[in-house]
Amino acid sequence: MKIGLDVGSTTIKCVVLDSADNIVYSTYERHFSHILEKSEELLRRVAGQYVSGRRAELAISGSAGMGMAESVGVPFVQEVFATRVAADRLLPGTDVVIELGGEDAKILFLTGGMEVRMNGSCAGGTGAFIDQMATLLKMTAGEMDEAAQTAEKTYTIASRCGVFAKSDVQPLINQGAKARDIAASIYQAVVNQTIAGLAQGRPIKGNVLYLGGPLTFSKCLRESFDKTLGVTGICPENSLLFVALGAAFYVDQSFDLNALADRLRQRGASETYRSQPPLFETREEYEVFQARHAKARVDRVPFGPDYAAPVHIGIDSGSTTVKVAVIDQEARLLFTDYRPNLGNPVPLIRGVLQQLYDEHPALHVASVTTTGYGEELAKNAFHGDYGVVETVAHFTAARHFLPNVDFIIDIGGQDMKCFKIENGAISNIFLNEACSSGCGSFLQTFAQALGHDVKEFARLGLFADRPVDLGSRCTVFMNSSVKQAQKDGASVENISAGLSISVVKNAIYKVIRAASPEELGRNVVVQGGTFYNEAVLRAFEKEMGVEVIRPDIAGLMGAFGAALYGRGKAAPGQSSTLLDREALANFSQETESRACGLCGNNCQLTVNTFAGGETFISGNRCDRPVTGKADGGERNLYAYKRKLILSCKPVPGKRGTIGIPLCLNMWELLPFWHTFFTKLGFAVYHSPLSSRDLYLKGQTTIPSDTVCFPAKLTHGHIQFLSRLGLDAIFYPCMTYNIDEGLGDNHYNCPVVAYYPEVIAGNCP
Repeated sequence: MKIGLDVGSTTIKCVVLDSADNIVYSTYERHFSHILEKSEELLRRVAGQYVSGRRAELAISGSAGMGMAESVGVPFVQEVFATRVAADRLLPGTDVVIELGGEDAKILFLTGGMEVRMNGSCAGGTGAFIDQMATLLKMTAGEMDEAAQTAEKTYTIASRCGVFAKSDVQPLINQGAKARDIAASIYQAVVNQTIAGLAQGRPIKGNVLYLGGPLTFSKCLRESFDKTLGVTGICPENSLLFVALGAAFYVDQSFDLNALADRLRQRGASETYRSQPPLFETREEYEVFQARHAKARVDRVPFGPDYAAPVHIGIDSGSTTVKVAVIDQEARLLFTDYRPNLGNPVPLIRGVLQQLYDEHPALHVASVTTTGYGEELAKNAFHGDYGVVETVAHFTAARHFLPNVDFIIDIGGQDMKCFKIENGAISNIFLNEACSSGCGSFLQTFAQALGHDVKEFARLGLFADRPVDLGSRCTVFMNSSVKQAQKDGASVENISAGLSISVVKNAIYKVIRAASPEELGRNVVVQGGTFYNEAVLRAFEKEMGVEVIRPDIAGLMGAFGAALYGRGKAAPGQSSTLLDREALANFSQETESRACGLCGNNCQLTVNTFAGGETFISGNRCDRPVTGKADGGERNLYAYKRKLILSCKPVPGKRGTIGIPLCLNMWELLPFWHTFFTKLGFAVYHSPLSSRDLYLKGQTTIPSDTVCFPAKLTHGHIQFLSRLGLDAIFYPCMTYNIDEGLGDNHYNCPVVAYYPEVIAGNCP
């Protein structure tokens, strides 16, 4: 028997072959990072059921298999080589292999000499990325694929990083875009990332093979690749097992499987990772900590059906949740509601308001204040009285608990906000801009990956004896660190504690970029759902060296602050403009998506129409869609310039045809070159104005993932001109620009100056 074991970043694959290379047994399972335990279990299963005499030839492959193979003395077959061995044996004539795994993505060019392109520091466009996006859409990966197959349109979504993608997807969800369209857009983003990020200019053509979980399980993803590349790729029957098969084909050493399993168990029992002090030394220390934080409570009063005194409602429509708080005139809490927004907060808010009306017939609403991502949407839909920026709402709430607060930190699902307070006003704001490691979804992702509920996962870390030192890093790299810690014998408890400490270090040293905790302030209020996690709270106090205030409504502070704001604004005896019972009962919302078209931005608008014909438009960057006034261009220098450039029409010439790309410096210089060549007797053609479509048509020839976007656009312009059948394309290298006498020199940017050389080498 020959056995190939493929230990990937999220799954483990095993194949057992007989002497004729027929598959006797195969399995594909998620290992939830329990790599050693799962491998041991698999070996014992195979030894007991399929291998007589308990000995078999074995080789290990996969991104997580190298250390394990070395430690137990089993041959390791590099996974790219294993893939090639399997492709050559099972599907000879394959030109290109595209393989997407849990955290890695590869393109193997097999013709004309083997070449491999792999993702490096980013897991954008892999299975983990797709899983993350599916979670955001409240779907399984299978449901997302099914939904995407009925999509009508696609949106532009970043795929370079899961965080940027969330930033694109979340507004679409909040604005009511259809989940099926978002799902299809996510798959298209994966395709674009793979082609532009990995192929880097080398054309993908010929016989294309699709491998790995995402491509096997997602029909829509395969179709998106086919359509973008103009090919019909093959996803073979055993696409998930190709690496394991390649390892099995390559084996030449036999082992006693049970003895190997014993060695894996021994290795799993050893702990060799770097640790840090525990969060709590004793149970007593924990009880004192709990008692202290229990004091930061908001006063509550009964809210019976006969309640008739004026109330103030705060609605916080956040990125992933909707929070509602109802307070009385003394700022005492009457009612709270906290739930996921499920992609559209409006029906959920309507349900909560109806519940308030139904359960409290004598309800007198004095004010309704909205805040958060969906502030304007909620205010317009339900006729709220006030809208307040969420920073002000959170500050208002924090000051209620600690009047002399000088620092507030709020860690939510995807975002982190920190406010520095001086002289009773916000003097500085820190936000996580490009990374969400250290937010609630970061911990949730790891909890799910390790097979735990997030609350249970947090509790596990409280009394860990040796928390893993993971530093403060990107989620993708942290995945690798966690896996390494597990290979080194770290328990789930110690990993949980280590991640909680990482959240805090990430907040202080990466988001706030503090040189020392002391500079942040000594009167600190912490809020946001993540601080319900006592491990994170304790880690924050230990890192800051100060006891902080964590209100018992930490996750509701935005809604509570909004209600307080409304209470402060409302006049005595005021009644809210909120929709009444009847209007709420007849409330309806319809959403449609359309491009604005009133200027060159062509913003993708989401138009919400409510009962009675009222509309609310989101997605616009100006007020033109609301006023309906297009830009006349009378005093618009860019419109004038564009008109001037587009007036450069080809004039028939006796000396042939020349094309000029309308990109980089050639945009500015077109009037000169057009006049120059026209006078010399050439017919001069130029490429069209830049567009998303033009970029996509040229993306297969882009060799650099990091060059600026205007340079990447150049490839589309050249692609367009190359299809016109011209005699030549004129695109010169220009070290210098026109000297305007305004600076020390007049060099062009190096990319602008010499990009024609890149074009010549990459555009056929």
